[in-house]
Amino acid sequence: MFKTPVHEKRRVCVIGAGTAGLCALKNSLQAGLEAVAYERGAEIGGTWIFSEQMPQDEYDEVHSSMYEGLRTNLPKEVMGYPDYLYPSEIKESFITSHQVLDFLRSYADHFELRPHIKLQHEVIRVRPRLNDWEVYVWNHKNNTCDPVYFDFIYVCNGHYTEPDMPDIEGMQLYEGQQMHSHLYRKADKFKDQNVLIIGAGPSGMDITNHVRKAARHVYLSHHLKATPNTTFMGNVTQKPDVDRFTKDGAVFKDGSSECFDHVIYCTGYEYSFPCLSTDVGIQVIDNFVQPLWKHCVNINNPTMSFIGLPFNVIPTQIFDMQVRFTLKFYTGQRQLPTREQMLADLEKEQGERWDCGFYNRKKAHQMGERQFDYYNELASMAGIENIKPVILKLMKDCGKKYIFELDTYRNHIYTIVDDENFIKHAL
Repeated sequence: MFKTPVHEKRRVCVIGAGTAGLCALKNSLQAGLEAVAYERGAEIGGTWIFSEQMPQDEYDEVHSSMYEGLRTNLPKEVMGYPDYLYPSEIKESFITSHQVLDFLRSYADHFELRPHIKLQHEVIRVRPRLNDWEVYVWNHKNNTCDPVYFDFIYVCNGHYTEPDMPDIEGMQLYEGQQMHSHLYRKADKFKDQNVLIIGAGPSGMDITNHVRKAARHVYLSHHLKATPNTTFMGNVTQKPDVDRFTKDGAVFKDGSSECFDHVIYCTGYEYSFPCLSTDVGIQVIDNFVQPLWKHCVNINNPTMSFIGLPFNVIPTQIFDMQVRFTLKFYTGQRQLPTREQMLADLEKEQGERWDCGFYNRKKAHQMGERQFDYYNELASMAGIENIKPVILKLMKDCGKKYIFELDTYRNHIYTIVDDENFIKHAL
């Protein structure tokens, strides 16, 4: 199965040094493997690094989606790693992106990960060989590109880089400014302007609340069955989906029309793995990354795993759990199922999703309430520690309050009492 000689340590390549990449690196090292993380940026932290950089042309790529004034929509009490929590000195539960970035840096320092991280090193090609992986790494510092060989690959390249733009009639006809939320940075750009925001997910709601403080008026277009709470915003009008754009505005599905100066698309992101060769055996079809076993193991080449694909989950905790799960197999403590068994399991799980009404392949990795069964399954199957019950309870308490209680839900502080219980009180 491996090219590395038995007497040598198995080698692990981690692509990316953000929240997922750091815990993949840390857990691999603790499991006794030789591991290195390649990060194309100049510092660790992934999407939590704020940058006002904008793309210079259609081929240029901006990695970060951070914007000015962002505060987390989940409390820090569920955002820590299982074995490394946010410092108790931070009293607020809903914190800034700068505080998250400081936490990730302290995590790297605490577990002495920096010697194993190569900054400004970009993985540009990964392909399987007979018994291992060939990884071409571009060193941006000296502009060289060399192959390196590994036994295992962890793909942790982040999933907030490639905007998922809708295809709406008249987008090319509209003469105002259009941008995806990926490139939104500051609200003052929209001072005294009329703005259409499409999408009422976490980003859509939060950016609406930021932009409306500078804009003349904001139109929030969405198709949520339950109406979000925007009454406290004053200058925000909710609209249904856009039917078609006009030169200076849009006609909506209910027949109404509005004029506006800017459009911000808060329509999510596409999974993208440009460094993976076709013989890796992974396809992304309508944002369904396949074929994967348990949403992480590449069925066609199971010594490669993808960390962090599921959404509507507890992000940091699930990253760590997926890594610990796969390491049980990579270190020989558990035996992977056969390819046929993994494919059958994937087909069974997707069939259950379709039966529950998840017909959209874009939701193939959506968890929501299913996440709790997923955590239990990973824990029991690999014999690893599950996410603590208090974290699950706290997550359920947060629910979708970023939609229905956006004006007040961050005004609370959570305190974890023990593995089962927490206290919630007002600031």
